[in-house]
Amino acid sequence: MNRTVTIEVRQLDRVVIRFAGDSGDGMQLTGDRFTAETASFGNDLSTLPNFPAEIRAPAGTLPGVSSFQLHFADHDILTPGDAPDVLIAMNPAALKANLRDVPRGSTLIIDTADFTARNLKRIGYDENPLETGELDAYHVVPLNLTGMTVESVKEFGLTRKDASRAKNMYALGLVSWLFQRPVESTISFLETKFAGKPDIRDANIAAFRAGYNFGETAEEFSVRYEVKPARMATGQYRNISGNLALAYGLVAGAQRAGMPLVLGAYPITPASDVLHELSKLKRFDVTTIQAEDEIAGVGAALGASFGGALGVTTSSGPGISLKSETIGLGVMLELPLVVCDIQRAGPSTGMPTKTEQADLLQVMFGRNGEAPLPVVAAQSPADCFAIAVEATRIAVTYRTPVIVLSDGYLANGSEPWQIPVIEDLPTIDPNFTTAPNATNDKGEPVYLPYLRDPETLARAWAVPGTAGLDHRIGGLEKEDKTGNISYDPANHDLMVRTRQAKVDGITVPPLEVDDPDGTAKVLVLGWGSTYGPIGAACRRVRKVGGKIAQAHLRHLNPFPPNLGDILRSYDKVLVPEMNLGQLAMLLRAKYLVDVVSYAQVRGMPLGAAELAEVIGNLVEETEGIDDDARHLGADAAAVTHGEALHDPIAHNGHTSNGQSSNGQSSNGHTSTGHLNPEGAR
Repeated sequence: MNRTVTIEVRQLDRVVIRFAGDSGDGMQLTGDRFTAETASFGNDLSTLPNFPAEIRAPAGTLPGVSSFQLHFADHDILTPGDAPDVLIAMNPAALKANLRDVPRGSTLIIDTADFTARNLKRIGYDENPLETGELDAYHVVPLNLTGMTVESVKEFGLTRKDASRAKNMYALGLVSWLFQRPVESTISFLETKFAGKPDIRDANIAAFRAGYNFGETAEEFSVRYEVKPARMATGQYRNISGNLALAYGLVAGAQRAGMPLVLGAYPITPASDVLHELSKLKRFDVTTIQAEDEIAGVGAALGASFGGALGVTTSSGPGISLKSETIGLGVMLELPLVVCDIQRAGPSTGMPTKTEQADLLQVMFGRNGEAPLPVVAAQSPADCFAIAVEATRIAVTYRTPVIVLSDGYLANGSEPWQIPVIEDLPTIDPNFTTAPNATNDKGEPVYLPYLRDPETLARAWAVPGTAGLDHRIGGLEKEDKTGNISYDPANHDLMVRTRQAKVDGITVPPLEVDDPDGTAKVLVLGWGSTYGPIGAACRRVRKVGGKIAQAHLRHLNPFPPNLGDILRSYDKVLVPEMNLGQLAMLLRAKYLVDVVSYAQVRGMPLGAAELAEVIGNLVEETEGIDDDARHLGADAAAVTHGEALHDPIAHNGHTSNGQSSNGQSSNGHTSTGHLNPEGAR
């Protein structure tokens, strides 16, 4: 059939898309490829992969649903979006599991192939939702994606089961057409990935092209959408995940210190990718050891540090608890060691593939005795690179284990990263001791392994085998300067206080506060991956006229030197966390400031709209706003494009989610609405 409908191209400033299906449907691969296409186009983006912990949950069931969400825009964005504008659901379970997140008026592209009575019943549907009117509030595009995929690849002689596996590529082709994504990178990827399986390669490419061509020729779509590239600082960019950025940052730190890197690790979700990535970088003097357990991994890393390398170990919360004794040994030995905790939901095994921030108190205090450690936290996927370099600087300069906190959201999420100029990274001097550093009472040269740098309090560090610098090592308390075993009470008190003073004296940059006009009475203070949601929520509040200040901690021990003064300069301090208030507890204890804790522990990142309402309500309460016509919290939550730095695009003709047909929300603030492929939005 010849196409007679003219295709309109509509400009959007941002879109949130979610791919959802069975764990075996390739949703993570589909999302990764769409992300790669979007990154190559130049949009700013943020992603949120979400998948079950089970290796293969039963097909067609709610626990087996896997999804990948991508937010891309023509401007700076901070989160993967609270809710999708477009949901691509590959089966009934994917639809049901994700529908609660989809705002009314959004677009649902649904593969109808598995909407049988049996499949519907097993997930709790008595009737087909495509036929009951349940989805009338959405723009539904029902397509037999599986059937069309099988038809498009029949020339390759695959079984129906093998042919249907290419349906994710068919869906990817369709959505790539809908949003005018460049497709060359995906075709090249498929050619490389399946180079050894020509039939599978050709079938996936054919399915991808067929999906793209279907969008071009079918009557279902009369509109395509364009999201222009974002304006970014001049430089070379690539899309990067948090774990990959962390791996690169560790290598960069070791290179700037002129030291080999030795990773001792045991695989654990969501930290395993750091091990995988570092294992590919042997050319940078990187050695990776996949140990038999967590304790062996950290032992190997600490031993490597004793030998003059940068020892690194990676894990998640359960593994960090197992490593705690050896980390304490690192405190006693005063050797560099970088410990990366990619946090996940707990306690115990918890929810391995879900995110959380609940290890803060563990890494601060989870060791016997007085065993202080520096703690730093990444705030975004790209920031994992910088925080790894910073952790290396602290570990090598101050001779101490350092904890790096990331989490599942940052580890698996991705965003554009401006590739740094290596020469611009800080030079890190290990300052190895190569000759005796003192004399004994006979005037003879000797080596004192615990003789300290007067500025950093770092002890001397001699590589084993250096002539004349033999010294004792171990976990028993050290005598000041000599390192000999000592049970003297006064010496123990001195050494405990010295190790604490060394950590307290680490050079940390002052905390910067984003307070546009300096008149805000409420400060929102976060750490780690709450950076994006907090930033997006504060933009929403400011958009509706609220005055709010924002600051974010990357150094959690020691805190920035000006933190106390900042906390005391605001009437209220709100601390949002994905735990039950661990940072809030530390701030109250140290600074005697009654901070307001906002705690959510749901295994998912904080939502910007929900957080905006909390912030707006607190601003309203603190400033004593008593205006029936003004409700900062509700108004801020209703701002559809709270992350935009400019006025959003409004389109006429579609009423949904409390919006009038002229594009104004019911509270009077301009709102963009949701996608409707037939032209209304």
